[in-house]
Amino acid sequence: MYHGTSVIGSVGDDGHTADVMDGSQVTTEPDTDPGIALPAPCDAAAEARPEQGAPLLVPGETCWRIERATRFAIFVDAAGYFATLKRAVLRAERRVLFIGWDFDPRIRLDPLARGRPKDDRLGTVLERAVEQNPRLEVGVLQWDLGMLRALGRGLQPIVLLDRRTPDRLTLAIDTQHPLGAAHHQKIVVIDDCLAFAGGIDVTADRWDTSDHADGNPHRRRPAAGRAQGRLTGPWHDATSIMTGPAARAVAELARERWESGTGERLQPLSEERECWPEDVEPLFTDVDVAIARTRPEHGGAPLVHEVELLWLAAIAAARRSIYLESQYFASRRIAEAIAERLREPDGPDVVVVNPRTADGWLSEKAMGTARARVLEIVREADVHDRFRLYTPVTERREHIYVHAKVTVIDDRLLRIGSSNVNNRSMGLDTECDLAIEAVEGRPGAGRLAATIVGIRHRLLAEHLGCTPDDVAAAIADTGSLVQGIERLRRPAGRSLVPFEPPELGPADRVLAETEVMDPEKTPNRWRRVERFFARRRRPRSRVRA
Repeated sequence: MYHGTSVIGSVGDDGHTADVMDGSQVTTEPDTDPGIALPAPCDAAAEARPEQGAPLLVPGETCWRIERATRFAIFVDAAGYFATLKRAVLRAERRVLFIGWDFDPRIRLDPLARGRPKDDRLGTVLERAVEQNPRLEVGVLQWDLGMLRALGRGLQPIVLLDRRTPDRLTLAIDTQHPLGAAHHQKIVVIDDCLAFAGGIDVTADRWDTSDHADGNPHRRRPAAGRAQGRLTGPWHDATSIMTGPAARAVAELARERWESGTGERLQPLSEERECWPEDVEPLFTDVDVAIARTRPEHGGAPLVHEVELLWLAAIAAARRSIYLESQYFASRRIAEAIAERLREPDGPDVVVVNPRTADGWLSEKAMGTARARVLEIVREADVHDRFRLYTPVTERREHIYVHAKVTVIDDRLLRIGSSNVNNRSMGLDTECDLAIEAVEGRPGAGRLAATIVGIRHRLLAEHLGCTPDDVAAAIADTGSLVQGIERLRRPAGRSLVPFEPPELGPADRVLAETEVMDPEKTPNRWRRVERFFARRRRPRSRVRA
């Protein structure tokens, strides 16, 4: 086990299957479209009553589809994920498919294990996998501009690297996206039976353990030959692993992206086998997993923005708390939806965990200025003192870079994926999020709800330098997510620090107001989503989770 728990587990659960809205219930068409109307409640009392057992995850609306995962777990931070990925690749039988924003074959996958460093490098592991198994094919698809970032780290172009790899190892660049867009999914699929999906890119600067130790000697940028790369800072991230029909659905999404990016159609693998890693303890067994996508309008394909619709539905339905970790907090539409809930006298607490600054000058100009502007919107609405934006720090108070994309709504919804809270992730970049929901009244919902809120406590315990039980007790004692965190925050050592944005100058304010560097690409459907999903809030009499 790694220093600092890196896999969250485990609770068995019976799961659930969400109902599908029929065509008459479609509620998320544009507010500007008068031809589509919400289903009207029969009377005013019905409008006020919460709908018991009504799901947020609706295929064709807030998600693409819902499939059963026979086993499901979450890796918090990349150390455990990369080590598990290495073993899974070496055990693969037919196909390994990497679909990613960035990729670096020079990174070490398991620096805590013994052995020669060069044998632990990703590229070496992939080459060894195909050399020892003549049936195995490995494909790597990387976003084209991500390749330019890699060149800045000293990596040779993939087109040159591809010429030196074995025949059954293909490295390809994805150029099939709108101008200015990114392929942002982070997916790895093994034999169509084991899938990893979330926020962790298989690239440089991601590896870290959950203790985020100051000056960890294994946290290094890759370097040529035997040279040791420079030390890198602490990095917080998350991804998931699953088997069963949910894994096969993620595999289908990965094959679609491979075909879009390379023109090669891969057939699904019909052979089924037990492929769950023995050393990973599942968090859930037999649980339904929803897949939500963003796909921009491009090449004749229509816009898909399930990711945004799920955000809006979750905000509308939240009763007691919204906890989110994201690299950015820059979407005006999401901020305005949150602001509306904060104005309510009995609305939810909202806690956002962000990095202090964006990664790179240009990103900070685009996302940092936008964050400052949306914070003005949210804080003006926070008349009941229920909103906080924090940044995590190490024991020596160094800022930890937050790259995780995780959301927990009450004890009801867990979401993990590749999307950020910015406009790009809602309609321009290609994204893949996963969600698990505890629907009241469904079999196993109580245990599922306890596990979902337990994940939030595990994440907060990591940031606050305490135990999950400490987090649960503080929230229960204060009756508030915000006040529970405030009770546990410390002025020294590992903790969460309130974020205060810098003053925006005239040029920065123009950037933020015009959103020229992160424009909205989707129709505004908040009002229709809010009207429908607000009736799906939990009863007011329940204790705040």
